[in-house]
Amino acid sequence: MGTARQTVSINKAINAQEVAVKEKHARTCILGTHHEKGAQTFWSVVNRLPLSGNAVLCWKFCHVFHKLLQDGHSNVLKDSMRYKNELSDMSRMWGHLSEGYGQLCSIYLKLLRTKMEFHTKNPRFPGNLQMSDRQLDEAGENDVNNFFQLTVEMFDYLECELNLFQTVFSSLDMSRSVSVTAAGQCRLAPLIQVILDCSHLYDYTVKLLFKLHSCLPADTLQGHRDRFLEQFQKLKDLFYRSSNLQYFKQLIQIPQLPENPPNFLRASALSEHISPVVVIPAEASSPDSEPITDLVEMDAASQSLFDNKFDDIFGSSVSCDPFNFNSQNGMSKDDKDRLIEQLYREITGLKEELENFKAESTRGAVQLRGRASELEAELAEQQHLKQQAQDESEFLRTELEELKKQREDTEKAQRSLTEVERRAQANEQRYSKLKEKYSELVQNHADLLRKNAEVTKQITVARQAQGDAEQEKKELEDSFQRVSEQAQRKSQEQAEVLETLKRELAASRQELQVLQGTLESSTQAGAEQNNRIASLEQERDRLSQAAEQHRDEMAALQAELQQLQETLSHKQESSRIELEMLQTQLRDKQENAEQVLQQRLAEEQLSLLQGTIHEAKRMVQDALAHMEDPAHVSCTGSADCLLAQTLAASECSERLQDAHSKYLADGAAVGSLLPCLALFAHLVSNTLLQGSATSHVAPVEPADRLLELCKQCGSEAVSYLSALQDPGTVASADCSLVTACLGQISAIGEELRPRGLDVQQEELGDLVDKEMAATAAAIETASARIEEMLSKARAGDTGVKLEVNERILGSCTGLMQAIHVLVLASKDLQREIVESGRGAASPKEFYAKNSRWTEGLISASKAVGWGATVMVDAADLVVQGKGTFEELMVCSREIAASTAQLVAASKVKADKDSANLCKLQQASRGVNQATASVVASTKAGKSQVEEKDSMDFSSMTLTQIKRQEMDSQVRVLELENQLQKERQKLGELRKKHYELAGVAEGWEEDGEWCQPCSSWAADPGKGEAGWRSPACHP
Repeated sequence: MGTARQTVSINKAINAQEVAVKEKHARTCILGTHHEKGAQTFWSVVNRLPLSGNAVLCWKFCHVFHKLLQDGHSNVLKDSMRYKNELSDMSRMWGHLSEGYGQLCSIYLKLLRTKMEFHTKNPRFPGNLQMSDRQLDEAGENDVNNFFQLTVEMFDYLECELNLFQTVFSSLDMSRSVSVTAAGQCRLAPLIQVILDCSHLYDYTVKLLFKLHSCLPADTLQGHRDRFLEQFQKLKDLFYRSSNLQYFKQLIQIPQLPENPPNFLRASALSEHISPVVVIPAEASSPDSEPITDLVEMDAASQSLFDNKFDDIFGSSVSCDPFNFNSQNGMSKDDKDRLIEQLYREITGLKEELENFKAESTRGAVQLRGRASELEAELAEQQHLKQQAQDESEFLRTELEELKKQREDTEKAQRSLTEVERRAQANEQRYSKLKEKYSELVQNHADLLRKNAEVTKQITVARQAQGDAEQEKKELEDSFQRVSEQAQRKSQEQAEVLETLKRELAASRQELQVLQGTLESSTQAGAEQNNRIASLEQERDRLSQAAEQHRDEMAALQAELQQLQETLSHKQESSRIELEMLQTQLRDKQENAEQVLQQRLAEEQLSLLQGTIHEAKRMVQDALAHMEDPAHVSCTGSADCLLAQTLAASECSERLQDAHSKYLADGAAVGSLLPCLALFAHLVSNTLLQGSATSHVAPVEPADRLLELCKQCGSEAVSYLSALQDPGTVASADCSLVTACLGQISAIGEELRPRGLDVQQEELGDLVDKEMAATAAAIETASARIEEMLSKARAGDTGVKLEVNERILGSCTGLMQAIHVLVLASKDLQREIVESGRGAASPKEFYAKNSRWTEGLISASKAVGWGATVMVDAADLVVQGKGTFEELMVCSREIAASTAQLVAASKVKADKDSANLCKLQQASRGVNQATASVVASTKAGKSQVEEKDSMDFSSMTLTQIKRQEMDSQVRVLELENQLQKERQKLGELRKKHYELAGVAEGWEEDGEWCQPCSSWAADPGKGEAGWRSPACHP
């Protein structure tokens, strides 16, 4: 199939006529994707069509693209992913139209984007969603988490399909037979693809939900069941309404869903589920069929048949006179004329049947050729899949070999580990024997000491025996210590043994001291003592022999340990040599890689700089083009916002000039130039748009001058960026012309500012000083009150209550001191900001010029002073026993939030390298730590107080306990209900607080001013991030 024929079919299928897409053109487009194995030709033709300007054209494009995603080549999805963002932009654009095909196109484009994302996340699903149960199980990889996520994605997919279904039906006038009109068929034709997708999605969702219910609890899947029930009712109703339309009866057989949804809580209900099947009958003869070439009038056989019938009726021309018509078969002339007319009618009927037969033959041949092409495409796809399977098999074979090698290495390591364990067990057995012998020696020594208790003249000999035993014990301890240091994993057990021996030795010494007292009174048994001394000497000799044997065994163990240490040192030396070699090789590779990376980095930096400059130029050019857009006429802005934008753009141009100078001095200093370029383009574009919006509400003469200066500024910015992009003129590029234009725009903005506002803003400087002084005074007053409460508590409280009150008031004092330090640091930083930013102007003028920032400081100071006062009141109530600990914790957190607001308001205009800023941040961390200390001390005091009231149920009967249990349950339910109501009340209070703060600070007004330059409008529901645009209010 040629590209030219495919291009013609695409143009014929996607046109501006409000008729349904002809099937032959759509089929040609599908066959074209299989022929070229992609959708390059389709998108090259579509990109030239005005889809954003004609809703019918866009609707028919969506229909054809949906067919290609379903029945086209698998690469259609890959080729179309690069246009996904364009489809989203087009959907948002058509969504602004509420009539005609606008909403239909918007919803259809969202559906196509959802379909592309679904097939991208789940590549196992083909475009037509036809899968077997085994393929569905493989898609989830037999993982319940994957099945859970897949079900959610199918719900989202089906929701988009049903949304399009309902929107199409709601756009039709069902009181008339719209399905037989061309306009109605144009809207209904894409629903055939939607019905095909919905039937498969419904079937797969039912099967997945049954699978999930077999693995997960029913409560976990309650949300899935509710969502399925809602979609089931919608799909059932839409299938029923579609089946009654005459248009669908001729083209598709729509299934009907069961009366009741499946019961997922009963596993046997899966066998009752019947998959809905959509049947598309064979195509009938229709006006949009292929044109049929002219047929011959009659072939030889037909002519012969006609001659035979003529001879049968009128007689043979050989046997009769051709001119004697009155004598042929005895028939009159009128009868012959009627027969001739009848034969002509039969001939005409036969011709029509022949033409219909040939037309059907031609159409059947076309269908067979199309089917052959589809089979060829499927064969190519199967061959591709076979090749992928072979590659995967080869990859798995390689991984299997690697796993075998790893298994062999593991077995070797296991064998070596077994050998080491065997040696360790042998050493442990030797150590156990040594321990037993040593225990026996200690027992014998104790027996000997007990025998010495009965003698009186044995003191000297016993002391000498004791000294010998101690000496032997010390030698054994030294040898035992050396063994314990060398034996692995046995040191702790040996230490315990030594501790046991020491305790036994201490006990024996105590017994000897007792014996010394008894020996003084036993001086009369001298002879018996001499005999016993002799026996004791024999026992000592025996113990000496046992100790000698122990020394020999210890020496053998030391020799074995020495051998193990030598073997280990040899292995460590060889490992060290190998490690040095590997480090040398790694160092060489790193040096080579660093050189290549440095060269590549330089190239990428240059390309990145060129791309950034190109995007910056495009941004400024888009702003210039947007100024000429008629839709921009309705946008308005204020002079204050324009001045803020101009000031930010001027400062950015100066930073860009400095970064440009650094780049010229050092070509590698691209890092400082790139962010300046992006910010410069953004701020200049915002300034141009804000200037254009301000000119719409300004007088005629200043508005013309302002608009002309904005255009001149944009042109100079584009020229400057072009000079930066050209390597030959990058050194001569100058940003002074742009800065001059911004200065002139700023001068016009000053002229357009309302004069009455300046008089009111002159008082802002004095108000800032007053509020900061009031905040400091409030903090000092709070500190004094805390000290007073602490003195009263120490005088009137005792025990646990005094301890709790001292801890809480002490932490509150620390918090007040930290806040006082933070307020002082904020004053110093504020003074530095004013001195560095006011220039030749006075501080009051600086505050008036930056009124929004000044109002933020005033609001933050008020919040800090109010929070300190409320926290002191809460602490006073807690000390008196009238307040709650929770109230004190909430107050401490609230004052910490207020100080955070003060820090944010102070540092927004500060220099990041400022010393005062560092002090402020350090003070802020101190406040956070002090707040945490207050919360911790409050919680500890609360738990300490609650511990005093321990619950004692020992004296209660069964009935009383049951009664108390019921009362507790009632109290729990009441508290939960109160908690829910308080949370709702808190949400409403915060919402109302944001609204009142927005009115007081002028955020709504700011939201209207920032309309042309930013999409961040005043939205109290989004918190402070939605109050104003950071580009307009830096």
